[in-house]
Amino acid sequence: MSSGTTTATRAEYCVVACAGAWRGAGEVLASPMGTVPTIGARLAKLTFSPDLLLTDGEALLIGDVPAVGARAQVVEGWLPYRQHLALVATGRRHVMMGASQLDRHGNQNISCIGAWDRPERQLLGVRGAPVNTLNNPTSYWIPKHSPRVFVERVDMVSGVGYDRAAAAGPSATRYHRIPDVISNLGVFDFETPDRTMRLRSLHPGATVDQVVEATGFALTVPDDVPHTREPTAEELRLIREVIDPKALRDREVPAA
Repeated sequence: MSSGTTTATRAEYCVVACAGAWRGAGEVLASPMGTVPTIGARLAKLTFSPDLLLTDGEALLIGDVPAVGARAQVVEGWLPYRQHLALVATGRRHVMMGASQLDRHGNQNISCIGAWDRPERQLLGVRGAPVNTLNNPTSYWIPKHSPRVFVERVDMVSGVGYDRAAAAGPSATRYHRIPDVISNLGVFDFETPDRTMRLRSLHPGATVDQVVEATGFALTVPDDVPHTREPTAEELRLIREVIDPKALRDREVPAA
């Protein structure tokens, strides 16, 4: 880190990368799914995105930033399921979802593995992924980067990628955006001419060869790939002492 006195863990680099997804988001609802994204959203709220709206993970809008697993002390409102869906449809939300499969165009699958008529594994189901991806910025968090997740073709489209949104026309592309894909190895985006996935940064300790080997499709790799931004001393203090004092982040992303 910048002071040269403490070394950030891989999990803490992932937290900072997730927090960056909400930089400059303004007054929108952050919907992080997973421990590391939850810590990231709370870190963003306490630092560079103070207008961000947070929930307790269920139905309460909270005004403070409690530690992960702790009860909020400031409740600003009630957000029942029906209102949550209405908010999603109006685009005032940036969700960071998980993915059982993700392809080079950003199509996501959380529904089933195998053929639709006879799947090998039944997963969550489509849930709200289509509405999320067509109406809000939708990023993805993958705690274990592997060819089983980063696949050539998803078995079923739950979240809509850039190719399918383009094929559907202006009604689908108007608000469709996938700003970030963050894994335990690096940060990825779709800032390429054909809107396919690109390696944007590597977490320290990860290599380009490691990322390529763990990805089941041809990934765009720039000639010079930077490292993911280092946490500042204050960010590490907030992560370790305020937001995640029980170090739950290390369970999701063990030390490399």
